[in-house]
Order: sequence, then C-alpha cells, then structure tokens
Amino acid sequence: MPPTLASLVHHTALKLTVRAGEDRLDAPVRWAHASELADPVPYMEGGELLLITALKLDAEDREAMRRYVKRLVGAGVVGLGFAVGVHYEDIPDALVEAARAEGLPLLEVPRRTPFLAISKAVSAAIAADQYRAVTAGFAAQRELTRQTLTDGPEGLLAALAGQVDGWAALYDASGALVATAPEWAARRAARLTADVTRLRERPAPASSVVAGPDHDDRVELHSLGTGRRPRAALAVGTAAALGTAERYAVHSAVALLTLTTERSRSLHAAEQRIGAAVLRMLLAGEPDHARAVAGDLFGSLLDAPFRIVVAVGGDVGGDGLGALAETAESAAARSGEAVLVVPERERLVVLAADGGAAVAAVCEHAAARETARKTDEDVLVIGLSAPAGPIAASAAYKQAEQALSVARRRGRVLVEHEHMAAGSVLPLLADDAVRAFADGLLRALREHDATGRGDLVASLRAWLSRHGQWDAAAADLGVHRHTLRYRMRRVEEILGRSLDDPDVRMELWLALKATSPETG
Repeated sequence: MPPTLASLVHHTALKLTVRAGEDRLDAPVRWAHASELADPVPYMEGGELLLITALKLDAEDREAMRRYVKRLVGAGVVGLGFAVGVHYEDIPDALVEAARAEGLPLLEVPRRTPFLAISKAVSAAIAADQYRAVTAGFAAQRELTRQTLTDGPEGLLAALAGQVDGWAALYDASGALVATAPEWAARRAARLTADVTRLRERPAPASSVVAGPDHDDRVELHSLGTGRRPRAALAVGTAAALGTAERYAVHSAVALLTLTTERSRSLHAAEQRIGAAVLRMLLAGEPDHARAVAGDLFGSLLDAPFRIVVAVGGDVGGDGLGALAETAESAAARSGEAVLVVPERERLVVLAADGGAAVAAVCEHAAARETARKTDEDVLVIGLSAPAGPIAASAAYKQAEQALSVARRRGRVLVEHEHMAAGSVLPLLADDAVRAFADGLLRALREHDATGRGDLVASLRAWLSRHGQWDAAAADLGVHRHTLRYRMRRVEEILGRSLDDPDVRMELWLALKATSPETG
C-alpha cells in the first residue's frame, strides 16, 4: 500500500495533528512538497501533500484562503501541512474554515518537525511499497512459470486470474476464444472477440483497454507474438486499474505466452514441412509412403475422404492467404481434427477432412470475403476439389486448380469443383479468348448480313437450335423451308465448311452462345 495521510498522522516521530478533513485521511500520498508560492498549482501534478509556513500568504484573510484552498483541491492536492510557530503561532481560523468547507485535510506540523522529515517519511513509504510490489511481482512470475510448465497456458491463466483478482482469457490467431479462467468468465470473454479482432489488425506487440461487456470491469487486451501478425491475444479483466504487483504479473504472463506461441510457431513450421512432404508423395501417386510419413500427425486425414483447397492471394503471410491458413488451422484445432496446410510460394494448399470444421471454415471465410468485397482488387481466389481419397489425390488437386481457374474468370472468391460439374458449361464461354475465336468464326456471316442481303446468323441459330429440322426452323423464322435451305448453302459457301460435319455444327453453336448477350 502507498503511504496515506492516515499513515503519516500515525507516524509517532512526526507528531502531526489533524485540524480539518478527518474523513479523507485514507487518500494516498504520491509525494510531499514544500512551497511558499501564493499559487503553487501550476507546479502540482496531483496526489501531493503540500507543506507551507504561509510566508507569502495572508492566512487570516478568509476570502483569500477560500480561493487558495479551492485552487489546491482543484489541482488534486490531497492534504495541506501547516507549520506552526514559524510565521503563525497557530493555524489561522480563516484557513481552518476554508479547509473544512472544501473537505481538504489540514495537518498541523509542530515547529520541532522539519518538512524534510515528512518528505523522508513519504519517500521511505513509497520505496517500501515499490519493493513489496517488485517482490510480489517476482513471486507471481515464479508461480506463473511453474503453472505454465506444469499445466500449460490453462494453468497460467488460472494463476494470473488469482494474481489480479479477476479473470483472464486466451484467444488464438483467428481471434477465437481458446481458454478462460475462471470458467464463469467464458461468456464474458466471448463477447470481446470484435475488440480482439481490431487488436489483431495492429502490428505486434499491441495493447488496448476496453470496458467489459457488462460495463462492470476493466479489460486489458494484449497481442502475443513477435512477428508482424499476432499469434494470439490475452485478455485480463479486473474491477479496477492494475496496481504495480498486478502489472508485473500481467507482463510476466505476456512474456510466457509469447514464448509459448513462438515455440509453437517453430513446431508449426516443422509440421508444415512434414505436411509438404506428405502432399508431394500423394500427388506423386505414393499413398503408402505418404501414410508412413504422416504418422499420427496427419494419418487420420488419409483414413477418410478429404478435400483439397488451392488458393492464391498474394503474400502467404499477409491478410489474404495468411488469414485463410489461420482460419482453417484454428477451426481444425477447436474441433480436434487434423489439417494439412502447405504454403507454396504465392499460393496455399490445404488438405482437410470432407465435412469437417476446416472445410466449413474455409467456405465461411470465402463467403464473408465475397460479401465484404468492394473492388476487383480483393485478389483472394479459392478452388475446392470434390471429396477424394489418397489414391485420387492428384486428381483432386487438378480439380481444385480447375475450380480456381473458373473462380478467377468468374470474379468469384470460391468455386467448388462439384458445382462446376453440376452446372452449365456456358459460363465458361465468357473467357476473352473464346469470344475472340467466336467473333472470328462468325465475322464473315455478320458482314454479309450487314449488307442487307439476308439474315444468315439468325437463320443459322434457328437451324442449329432445331437440330437441322428444316420445317421447324423455317417456321420459327417465318420463311419457306426452301429459303432456309438456300441460306444454309450460303453459310457453307461463305465459311468454306460443311454443316454436315458435327464438329463444325458444335463450333458454330458455341460461337453463337459465346457472343450472345445472356452469355456475356
């Protein structure tokens, strides 16, 4: 505890007497300062015990003393010590009345007690309090370290909550809640995920103070990690601002959790290298070797259908692919399933259980990016394969790449290969290369129609849509079937190709679809 006015009054060597403000002696004293200025307020910081002899004050002027005391209270001065027997044999009634009116503690200092003795007493008490805080901080650090080594992050959170007389929570790299202590704080900590997300957007290390979700506590948030992107976050909730000892405990917890996350990062990098080897073996058609290397780490992935995700989006460690990797890994960790995440230069490959939490999280992440997407500059693009097994891993990888290519052309964040197979091929005709081919193939016919000598393009479309049935196509056009036969001969003459060839009919039909407004 820091020194208070009460502790100074009870100090037997100082012989101080309380003349006003008896009910406010519990105020902590930050320092004792002597000043004879008529207005010492500009030099006060708040929390001081001001010591005076009234050398330059008319202490018997009631109005002057009222203004003087009012300024001291406004500056945060917690007490006024008046030395008697120097300029005044007793404290003037004007000053006593002003102090009582403002509730400012007024202490009578006897002539035999020098101001220096009071300053030394305050300084010694402050030093003793700081020593106790540092000692308590080291003890807390030892206890937090022991709990971390014994019970991991969960033990550290429990010890930290006890040290600060509050609660503590740990969030993973995606901002999801991992653990809390005590358990009753889980619901409270879960409502802070938006604040944690905002903290993660700042480079580590970062911290912020927010009001608790119920506005009945004060919460400090600290990012964890030494890289550009925080690896986790710590929340500490208390009823009041942290004291020195509690601050030591929080700083120790941040350091220990940072060490834990950095160690986890090294293990994570090693796991990624193993995962990359497993993926290469699967794609090379060596599922047995892949299973042997996967072991217990990724072996469960190869015992059930999985899906392959291929994504591109700039820097693997950035907000695009980096956030996607964290989303998949965090979801898998929360559900207790294995996931294989392999960064490949400017792309990311994920192998995750079909129907599992990681695949669902990837789809949700893509949907959120699609909704929040404002411009085409949002470059995250994802392709998702159909379910497959170890033997068909290479085919699944190709499916994911094909879906990725379609997603790029369509301007989508995510495309699933299964949806491609179940949908239409016509949207694929929107590619610029296909349009160029179609325009070149039909240019001669369009130029002929532009002269007003017939409607060959419309006639060709009607004839192909009716599978070469002359009467039905002629009826659609409102012309005689002989007119339609003549037009089709002109199409063959202009193009130099036979409409009896099914490949020619297919190319012409696709060209017509590629250049139609609905396909565009």
